[in-house]
Amino acid sequence: MNRKHKSDLVILFSTIILMAIGLIIIYAIGPMRANVLNNTYGTDYDPNYFFIGQLRSVVLSLVAFFIAFKVIPYKYLQKYAKPIMVVALVLSGLLWLLALTGSSLARCELGECRWFNLGNLSFQPAEFLKLATVIYLADFLSRKKSEGSIGKWKEFWLPLLIVCGLSLFLVVIAQGDLGTGVTLVSIIFGMLLISGVPAYQYLIMLALTIVFAVGAVATSSHRMARVDAWLSTLTNGESSDSTYHVDNAMLAIGTGGFFGVGIGNSVQATGYLPESINDSVFAIMGETFGFIGLLLILLAFTAILLRMLKVAEHADSDDSKLIIVGVFSWVLAGVVVNIMAMTGLVPVTGITLPLISYGGTSMLFVAFAIGLVLQLSCYTSREVIKHEDISSRRRLRGTHHASRRRSS
Repeated sequence: MNRKHKSDLVILFSTIILMAIGLIIIYAIGPMRANVLNNTYGTDYDPNYFFIGQLRSVVLSLVAFFIAFKVIPYKYLQKYAKPIMVVALVLSGLLWLLALTGSSLARCELGECRWFNLGNLSFQPAEFLKLATVIYLADFLSRKKSEGSIGKWKEFWLPLLIVCGLSLFLVVIAQGDLGTGVTLVSIIFGMLLISGVPAYQYLIMLALTIVFAVGAVATSSHRMARVDAWLSTLTNGESSDSTYHVDNAMLAIGTGGFFGVGIGNSVQATGYLPESINDSVFAIMGETFGFIGLLLILLAFTAILLRMLKVAEHADSDDSKLIIVGVFSWVLAGVVVNIMAMTGLVPVTGITLPLISYGGTSMLFVAFAIGLVLQLSCYTSREVIKHEDISSRRRLRGTHHASRRRSS
């Protein structure tokens, strides 16, 4: 590994800025969300309930971010890549079994069980699975590359398909979470792209994954309803119950205009737009901050993603480069799919906006993953100008000065 140098400040400050923006928007619309739930379901949420929850999530995520950045060497995580992956799979499988048995330890919403119920806290194992996948694949792919077995069926594809297939089954089929499935697929194929896999094998696996995804959608009436709503939106069909979510999301963005309606003045957050603090937070920010606000937020995400690519370009080892590309694919999938869903370009999939949407588990693990990238940014290779040998230049300079002294 190269000698340590300063970390990438663009990644550092952009991450903190995005967390702060998320905290501000939840502070603005949290009381409205609490009021909607209290009136609809008879709950008794305090007006500051969601802001306090988001503040707690931000604090814990910043702790995780700096632990990944400063405390835990990525080589240590790589050493335990297999156990980490096993734990993530076991937790996801355990949640599935608890849901099947109707246990109160599994928290379910809208018929899908995706969280462990831990009293006042909840934990979503699928988010841990994303991180585990990045760490495991970085170790697996770098080892197979050094062994020269990339692309071989028994040594490479068979174990890879078992692990990745099990992960996708537990998330997409068992938990009914197609959004997390999209993110996992993005991570897997993003990392495979730079692993040295033969192009024809990569394309075959990509085609098979697309077939699997189409099948997962076609066999679910809930997902097909989302596809129908998306197609109706694209063809300018009449508004209906199925298009309600997307219609109100685009209405929120359009209402915001150039500068937005201002903090605390959102109409859609008062109960019109579903999941206003989670999946739909981008639309609410469009209404609140307007085009200029959304542009600044997109610039912050773009800055993080471009700097990740820059760090990956100068990474000093295959495993570190794979980790960075895995995290890049993770964040990119979250940003692109969430924004496209809120603007009617893809069906609503239930992907949160990284670092901004309400939800502790998602923010915690995204922050930890970005912290790993920040750690690796301290060890990128740096070329000497014009590939010049500095030591030889110093010897020449010393000889030159010595000759001048002798001649005088």
